[in-house]
Amino acid sequence: MTIYFYVEREKPYGCFSNFSAHGFMLDELYWATSEHYFQAQKFVGTLYSEKVRQAKTPKDAANMGRDRSLPLRSDWEQVKDDVMRKAVLQKFRTHADIREILLATGEEVLVENSPIDYYWGCGKDGSGKNKLGQILMEVREILRNEN
Repeated sequence: MTIYFYVEREKPYGCFSNFSAHGFMLDELYWATSEHYFQAQKFVGTLYSEKVRQAKTPKDAANMGRDRSLPLRSDWEQVKDDVMRKAVLQKFRTHADIREILLATGEEVLVENSPIDYYWGCGKDGSGKNKLGQILMEVREILRNEN
């Protein structure tokens, strides 16, 4: 069976969204959402990283992170999956309630059902890479082995 998720308001799997309000400490800073962390890492070492971290909403953080008038870190394409994995793992390590939801998915395939994202999600036609779903399944296995 496959579990599809997309937005943070979906129950119970909305917590899998990077927009879900499950903050955490990482790199000695507090991040309101995993989206805030992910987008800020595009500009690590610059003042803009902190502006993204302090964005009011995850949507604001996403919009700031997608602003191509600002230069991305040179290794972004090589590190973005690891950055996402680090954020998602910390989010689920921090919050026992959503960790239990993730672990309760057993061996189900997790799919970010984004009609517009063909990298992190499955895309409109299902042909996307579903990288976020893959990372969630990896994190599920890591957490399972930690317990």
